[in-house]
This record gives sequence, C-alpha cells and structure tokens, in this order.
Amino acid sequence: MRCVGILLAMVFAWLGVSVAQAKVRVHIDLSTQTMHVESSSGSYSWPVSTARAGYVTPRGTFSPTYMTRMTHSTLYNNAPMPHAIFFRSGWAIHGTNAVGQLGRPASHGCVRLSPGHAAQLYQMVEAEGASISIGGSSPASRARHAALRHGPRAGNSALAYAPTRRARAPHSVRAWQADPTGGFTGFTGNPW
Repeated sequence: MRCVGILLAMVFAWLGVSVAQAKVRVHIDLSTQTMHVESSSGSYSWPVSTARAGYVTPRGTFSPTYMTRMTHSTLYNNAPMPHAIFFRSGWAIHGTNAVGQLGRPASHGCVRLSPGHAAQLYQMVEAEGASISIGGSSPASRARHAALRHGPRAGNSALAYAPTRRARAPHSVRAWQADPTGGFTGFTGNPW
C-alpha cells in the first residue's frame, strides 16, 4: 500500500512539472516596446504600446488576476479594452484600435496590443495560465532623464551659460495668462 502512495506522489509530481512547463511566458520589454510570448503553440514577438510620458507601466513579475473578453476603462473616457488580462490593480494587457501607435509609448500605463494579437494571447493564457514579466526602461523616460542629465540640447549651449533670473511662478493659469513673464522685465544693472 505504501508503494502505491509513493507511485501516486511521483505521478502527481510529474504532472505538476508538465503543467508548469505548459504555462505561457509573457515578457514585455519597455525599452523596445515589444512583447515576447512563449507558449505550447509557439514563440511570438509583437509590438506594444506602454506608458507615455507622465504615466507608468509597472515593472516586475506578475500573474493574471482577472480576464475579460471586453471591458471599458472607467478612468479614460470609457475606452474599449478588448481581451483584457489584468495583472495588477487597474493595469492590463489589452487590445487597441490605435494600432498606428504600437511600437512606441502611448498608453496611460496598460500594455496595448493589436486586437488580433490580444485575442490570440487571451486564448493562450485562458488555456494554459501565464507568467508576465515587465522590464527595461521606457524611451519616454530615458529621453526625459537624458535631458535633465545633459542640459540644453545641441545648438542651445550658449544659453546654458547666460545669466538668468527666475521670476516667481504664477499660482494659477489665469495669472499666467495675464502676465506670462511673472513680472520679470529684464536685468537692471550688472548681474555679476
């Protein structure tokens, strides 16, 4: 009887390994704006759109938390999100009709795919489960950091050495519209 128990344990362990290997592996590279998918049906590389400047696509390793064939964004003008695979709070992988923007940052944080690829991924994940990893750095954030790190762009380098005086920033849009310079009229006297 004990041998049967050991044999069953070995069979279940073997089945567990087989199921783990069948899991869909999804890797999203923010640097290249691509998604790489490995599943029992093959390997795929698709262009995606992730967070544009001012928004964030979370990095890390995730599992799908909720899937729906069609939903609409409650935050962004009821935008359609076909074949949505939610992986963290309000973040999801989903289809988009803005296929012309794929391959560059354009979303509010979700990972956008073409509708056909989203449907294909949805079917794979529904059948096999998935592991989702997101890494790299967004081209939008790299450009912003480069501008901060390297200062003015080429051609404007003389401005980097010009003496400046900062005016108080207006506290409202109306104040700025009334006086965009914030009261700054120029230097009086030698700034040195």
